[in-house]
Amino acid sequence: MDGIFLPHLRRIEPHAQFTFSFPIIESSLGRKYYAKVGSLSEREQFVGEAESLRAIHNAAPGLAPQVFAAVGPDHSAATSERPYFLSEYRNITSLASNSKAGEELGTRLATELHVYKSTTGFGFHVPTFCGATRQDNGWHQTWEQCYSAMIGSLLAKLRDKGRFSELCTKGEQVRSKVIPFLLRPLEIEPVLLHGDLWSGNTGIDNSSGQPVVFDPSSYYGHYEADLAIAHIFGGFPRSFFEKYHEHLPKTEPVDQYELRADLYELYHYLNHTVLFGSSYAGSALHKMNTLLGACS
Repeated sequence: MDGIFLPHLRRIEPHAQFTFSFPIIESSLGRKYYAKVGSLSEREQFVGEAESLRAIHNAAPGLAPQVFAAVGPDHSAATSERPYFLSEYRNITSLASNSKAGEELGTRLATELHVYKSTTGFGFHVPTFCGATRQDNGWHQTWEQCYSAMIGSLLAKLRDKGRFSELCTKGEQVRSKVIPFLLRPLEIEPVLLHGDLWSGNTGIDNSSGQPVVFDPSSYYGHYEADLAIAHIFGGFPRSFFEKYHEHLPKTEPVDQYELRADLYELYHYLNHTVLFGSSYAGSALHKMNTLLGACS
């Protein structure tokens, strides 16, 4: 694998020697890199992660590890070459109990990432992966269309399992009734999201003390959707949410904020049902019942 990365490393540090101890590569000048190589079947995952990180770096430099080299979405050798990924290395610790870093993360999301707009529409230019689940993405002219397609993709995966019939039936009702009711009136622009912003994908860079995000599943959507999985699993200091909404207020109509949060959390409950089975199905069904009751 050394041969995959050496040409890229020599362009970055022409006069350095490199020690390979995968996934870490260390240069004789003291810099560290993170490197990995996947199987042919993992190409889309590698592309999705790299393109997400590159977009985040453009929107908020330093907030996510910088990608130096990776297999691209239009790589001519895509079908025969194993995917690779080379980024800067970050030594990361937990964000959970650090109020100051939580404030900084909330500020950077609200003032940089979540104001970085797409000129193409809602969605993303390549598939991305939320956990192991492929998000097809593509482009949509409205947030309603985009989010309905995202929910519909998860329902299709659940149907393919031959189970969860009630969940799928009510999920289609959410698509036909709740999503138009809650999302059609919104006056929003598509902004860049991390896409899988739970506490396990955030932390503090030990060397700088600054917050960092990683393992994204990015797309352009409604910024409130990026907070959903953070609400579900916790692990963020209260200062994160307070500072975030200080800079980026809740979208009008504000009185529907909690219902929109339920709708956005539903995506992650459905995805966890796809990934881990029926232990999350009850929570997904509860969200659906709440939404259908409120939006009927």
